[in-house]
Amino acid sequence: MRKKEGKRISKKYSVRPGKKSYPRSRIKYKKIKPGLDSALGKVFANIGVPEKQPFKPDPFQLEAIEMIQTGDCLVTAPTGSGKTWIAQKAIAKIHAKGGHAWYTTPLKALSNAKFVEFCKIFGKDQVGILTGDRKENPDAPIIVGTTEILRNQLYDAMYQAKTLATDFVVLDEAHFLGDKQRGVVWEEIMIYLAPRIPLLMLSATIGNADQIANWLFTIRGNACKVVKETKRPVPLFPLFFHPTGTLMPLLNHQKKDGKGKLYKKVADYLSSKPPLQFKTTRRLPPFDKIMGVLIKYNLLPVIFFLKSRADCDNALELCVENPISNSERKEMRSRYIEEFIKENPRLAKHRQLWLLEHLAIGAHHSGQLPSWKLLLEALMSKGLLDAVFATSTVAAGVNFPARTVAFLNSDRFNGVDFCPLNSTEFHQMTGRAGRRGMDQIGFGLAMPDKFMDLRLIVKLIQSRPSNVLSQIKITFSMTLNLLLSHEPDQIKNLLDQSFATYILKSQKVKIKAGQKTKSLQNSNPGYLWKSFIKHLDFLKKTGFTDDQGQLTTDGFWASKLRIDHPLIIAQALRQSLLPENDPALLAAIIASFVNEKEPSDPGLESFADKMVQGALLKITRGLNKFNKLLAARGFEIKTFYLRPSIAIYHWASGTSWEKAISYADSAEGDLVMLIYRTVDNLRHMKALSNTFPLIAQNSALAIELIQRDPAI
Repeated sequence: MRKKEGKRISKKYSVRPGKKSYPRSRIKYKKIKPGLDSALGKVFANIGVPEKQPFKPDPFQLEAIEMIQTGDCLVTAPTGSGKTWIAQKAIAKIHAKGGHAWYTTPLKALSNAKFVEFCKIFGKDQVGILTGDRKENPDAPIIVGTTEILRNQLYDAMYQAKTLATDFVVLDEAHFLGDKQRGVVWEEIMIYLAPRIPLLMLSATIGNADQIANWLFTIRGNACKVVKETKRPVPLFPLFFHPTGTLMPLLNHQKKDGKGKLYKKVADYLSSKPPLQFKTTRRLPPFDKIMGVLIKYNLLPVIFFLKSRADCDNALELCVENPISNSERKEMRSRYIEEFIKENPRLAKHRQLWLLEHLAIGAHHSGQLPSWKLLLEALMSKGLLDAVFATSTVAAGVNFPARTVAFLNSDRFNGVDFCPLNSTEFHQMTGRAGRRGMDQIGFGLAMPDKFMDLRLIVKLIQSRPSNVLSQIKITFSMTLNLLLSHEPDQIKNLLDQSFATYILKSQKVKIKAGQKTKSLQNSNPGYLWKSFIKHLDFLKKTGFTDDQGQLTTDGFWASKLRIDHPLIIAQALRQSLLPENDPALLAAIIASFVNEKEPSDPGLESFADKMVQGALLKITRGLNKFNKLLAARGFEIKTFYLRPSIAIYHWASGTSWEKAISYADSAEGDLVMLIYRTVDNLRHMKALSNTFPLIAQNSALAIELIQRDPAI
């Protein structure tokens, strides 16, 4: 594992993971000259666009359609193989009978895309969308939405002693069950969903699909059929880009079991002391020369996966000498961009727009505006871009294919440290290589870099997807919402149905049988129940429940705050610490509640800044006793930072976007995300009109103030 950027290694040395370091004076460089290893002749002869053929469902698609008629179904198939088609056909069957269906995705952008797609198929009047930001046609027979919204509807249904008003549920990107931050939502849905409602789960990357299916059978009583497809719709061929510019196979001829070793010339390259390297600029390889090689051998479009946003942006500037793509494509690209900018005028001033339009290259990462990322995704899907420089976030769940994906690192930043790629992450990235109907073959291109471990890449190519593990955890929001509809002993039975508990029981059986097994972290027997009791005891101590565990009046309205820090905001409401007559200031304070990054302290330049600081000081001092109690019971303490509050206050007060960015001292995408999350919290507070009418009214006004272009 390597440390954060800037603390990795001395500037005097260049490193290969696990290998000896060499002084830079000994590193050899050569000019890049396009070349092709003789072993690639037959492979590259297959490059091209396949003949158009009428659509014919694959056997696994037909099998899944049949299986979902009699029970639950978990489909695992490579990216681009047609999993959404299964959902469409299954929903169509339900719809034809007058039934209702729910289709969930983990991302608002994906939900928006599916909404548009389903409207074309079923008609606008038959489809609604619920993402928090959007609420359109909510009573439609077909609803597309984010997973959290569906979970919240299940909470409401349990409180009302009803089952969810739908006849079919699709969980797209089902491997999110193993996501550390959000996986608990997927698991809750699987536990709470009534057995009468068939469940279709779609994923490209689940190694233990049978285990998940067996668990679902134990808690739902419905047979859960696993439908597996391992064949990619477009074959993947792994390449190595030698620093001289010669392309060669990464692996030798594969054996019947699909496994192979490093191609001899690649192994020879690794054994050289020191190995030849790219001559870098700004710590980046010469992308203009690299693009020249890819152009020569017809390997575009390409997605370069880079380690940071800054690298993605800087890489663009290294491609300014690239040949301009043909005039017909440029004209089509320009027309599309022009039409898109009419709906998103702010993009007309985007500093990378000229590069996008004239050189067909772009940077895609979380620091960009959502509208900019949508533009890139649309252009790439239409075949109008040559290269996109992206962080690994683009790999998960976005329809963003290319002929080639290129790797410069065998690790990724997980938010804390740089860790080696796992098989799931790697397969998600390579899943973008090869466009169905547009490519006969896709390529995964490994490039030499000081943080590239080629032997790890070989292992990842030949590995199966990682197992998905339970990430269920008890939160105050979960505790409050379960207490809405369940007695504590009933909640214990629910927690006993968790995937974590199922795995533990399975492990005990294996241990008794003399088999070795790896224990789950924080999953000792009764861990979830003990954690629940810990949360319940705190709710009793602070008056959100009575001594019997029944919700008090405060506990009831606090349960409606289905947000990250419901209890802190609930306590602030109880103590009247939040602004009741200033919606801009209310938005500013809530922004500090949702902010998760530690920004630099700003200088207080105006009376408004000092006013925001005073409001935050009031919150901090007012919650001091409550926070001490949280800390004493072992719970997380929320730290409030001034800069995000100042940025949101000025934005809510009508300042320009550019000015708001300067106050935030962050990337545009980060400020948009801060606004999105602030709006989400305000929306939940808006629902408390019966208990806190002034706060609810000002929450609604605050949403209107901050939810404006480009944060819409």
